Amino acid sequence: MIGNPAYPSYQVFLSIAVAAIVTCVLMPFFISFLKKDGIGQQVRADGPESHLVKQGTPTMGGVIMLIGVVLTVLVFATWTPDLVLAVAAMLVTGSLGLLDDIESVAHKRSLGLTPSQKMAGLITISVVFCLGAVNWVGIDALVRFPGGFSVDLGVLTTTLELGGATIKVPWLYVAFVFLLMAGLSNAVNLTDGLDGLAGGCSMVVMLMMAMVAYRYGELNLAIFAAAIAGSCIGFLWHNCNPASIFMGDTGSLALGAALAALAVLTKTEVTSLIMGGLFVCEALSVIIQVVSFKTTGKRVFLMSPVHHHFEKKGWAETKVVTRFWIVSAAFATLGFALYFQLG
Repeated sequence: MIGNPAYPSYQVFLSIAVAAIVTCVLMPFFISFLKKDGIGQQVRADGPESHLVKQGTPTMGGVIMLIGVVLTVLVFATWTPDLVLAVAAMLVTGSLGLLDDIESVAHKRSLGLTPSQKMAGLITISVVFCLGAVNWVGIDALVRFPGGFSVDLGVLTTTLELGGATIKVPWLYVAFVFLLMAGLSNAVNLTDGLDGLAGGCSMVVMLMMAMVAYRYGELNLAIFAAAIAGSCIGFLWHNCNPASIFMGDTGSLALGAALAALAVLTKTEVTSLIMGGLFVCEALSVIIQVVSFKTTGKRVFLMSPVHHHFEKKGWAETKVVTRFWIVSAAFATLGFALYFQLG
């Protein structure tokens, strides 16, 4: 960690700036590399017609975002077990997204890995992360709700002896962490459909998570969250409409996993879902659309995820993005307020 300032918050704020600058400066070189090799986004055929002009726009910008985060954390943070676990979850999930992006580009289609392949990867990542959080970091298998109510998900725990080490497997909590990590990763991924949408919303949520981690007494996790927020800022310089590059699944899956990891490590699993309420709404809109169409043959939305619904209603892309940023900020603020009511 650089320096020893009188106020630790100095490191947090500086991390935002450094990550933003690193990401913003490195991104043009990556964009030039992708354009030279003809690596670009494949637009979904059933999407809004206005998005066809985005065909071929460089993607996988999440690679530079992750580099910006890691470099910033290397400079400003101390590598404690919880930070190692959070960064690992982000990077491994980002690598899964990178495989998906490469598959998509290689086969020139909007979909990369199959759903079962993605799910297998997310299951593995979330289970390993959860067991590491419980056994290495010492996280309780307890889920706290605003108002002081809590649920112990460690009631069904198996203790294993492996190579002289004792490993606790809290089955209910493992399942919960999987749902949280897989759900948030896919939710952010679904939100990443308009220029600046996922990046801007993630920035807002990560700023709040940095505040949560700082108040929780985890300076290194606060620096990590701040670095992600800063990386999103640097990315938005190139991703604002009309976007010069997209983050791809490399970025969106990594951002969702990082949010879930921070939630578990700061024991804010429930309030994190409120902070990321915009992502949750996007995912729910897809679920509602699919269930409604399969059961009644009717669609609730003109198109899902819900940001496309508003595009179909005639809203300009920039209007949708700006208003969704506002909604995301409202959710994040509400979640942060409710954080103080946790038991």
